[in-house]
Amino acid sequence: MFIGYIRKQIMGRSRKKRLPTEPVRATIESMSHDGRGVTHLDGKAVFIHGGLTGEEVMFTYTSKRKKYDEGVVSEVLIASPDRTEPKCQHFDICGGCSLQHLKPEAQIGVKHQSLLDALEHIGKVEPLEIFPPLTAPTPWGYRRKARLGVKYVPKKGRVLVGFRERGSSFLAEIESCEVLHPKVGQLLMPLSDLIGALSIRDRVPQIEVSMGDDSCVLVFRVLEPSTPEDCEALERFGAEHGLNIYLQEAGPDSVRPLTGKPASLSYTLPDFGIDVRFLPNDFTQVNTELNQLMVARAIELLELDNSDRVLDLFCGIGNFTMPLAKRSAAVVGVEGDRALVERARENAKRNELENISYYTANLYDSLEHEPWLSVKFDKALLDPPRSGALEVLEQLPKLGIKRIVYISCYPGTLARDAGELVHRHGYRLLAAGVMDMFPHTAHVESIAVFESK
Repeated sequence: MFIGYIRKQIMGRSRKKRLPTEPVRATIESMSHDGRGVTHLDGKAVFIHGGLTGEEVMFTYTSKRKKYDEGVVSEVLIASPDRTEPKCQHFDICGGCSLQHLKPEAQIGVKHQSLLDALEHIGKVEPLEIFPPLTAPTPWGYRRKARLGVKYVPKKGRVLVGFRERGSSFLAEIESCEVLHPKVGQLLMPLSDLIGALSIRDRVPQIEVSMGDDSCVLVFRVLEPSTPEDCEALERFGAEHGLNIYLQEAGPDSVRPLTGKPASLSYTLPDFGIDVRFLPNDFTQVNTELNQLMVARAIELLELDNSDRVLDLFCGIGNFTMPLAKRSAAVVGVEGDRALVERARENAKRNELENISYYTANLYDSLEHEPWLSVKFDKALLDPPRSGALEVLEQLPKLGIKRIVYISCYPGTLARDAGELVHRHGYRLLAAGVMDMFPHTAHVESIAVFESK
């Protein structure tokens, strides 16, 4: 499976430093946070793509560094009982996934351990309870938001569309993707043919995928204006496949529908009777089914009653704010992106929710003059980006917040912030657990609950 990948890795890196060419035997001791097998040879850590805990493998070196080495499995001698055949035919070269060779239930175990290790070693905290993993009904075809690379390669005589090769800046030559929603994942070759026939085939670097419940938008980034013939071809393709084609000719503000008629993008939160509308370049969760489960769990864990005042930080377009408003007296949503705040206000109005106030504020900057800090709250929900929420944590006890639900897309910053909340700000870590937002990748989404002591 990995032979083609091995050749590329060796050829690409041999110019920098000569590597051993003979395969080496090793026992995989554990899994790294990015889904690679870990072993030690001569006292030095080696990270091996394709290796699973407990396996005996032969591997080939792909790089040697001062503190660690890297390699890729060339043969599995003794397989883990958790090993499975990857569904995707391109798993050996594509960098979009890293765990398809591991059974989905075992993938969750790896992510679970990654979270617990981070809490212990970074935050120096331990949850009183571990939540069972939150998973969607299927781990395939779930991805509704993605950025696809595009590259015209004359030597191959075609346009490549998809993700980068593993460990490389080059685009992988793939024909389909099993984790993208089938509406797009099975169209990579037709997209290749479409772009290859355009006059600007070498001036289209990427396609942004944005899907709602009922519609799909493809935003073509173009570095030169499209000809009328190009636009006709794009429009025909969209009509044939039920897609809404947009163009982006400069920055994010230049995104526009090809036909002039904007698509209606939205998703529902059926447990709360809420419809959330968004624009193609707005942030939304990639996994709609998991998002529904995640929102429901977060609201449940806050233990709301109709007298609670709730603070929703990093609120985006209102994914959590509006469900919170259905279960509490009042909600304040705060977000740093002014455009997202406007969308959130529109969503609240459309859903007839009058007990929400939204504010635009940089939550990584000084907040001393923010009007929403002059009132008290009972509970808070935090859903920060990868960088976490460290700068705003000191405000939470000052606001009288007794209970916090923290949604995280990176265990490292969750663990750091958990340590701050517990050791400096007077909270207890009641419980934590993982949520499989990105099956078959090493990405770890998690949720934690804190309560004031």
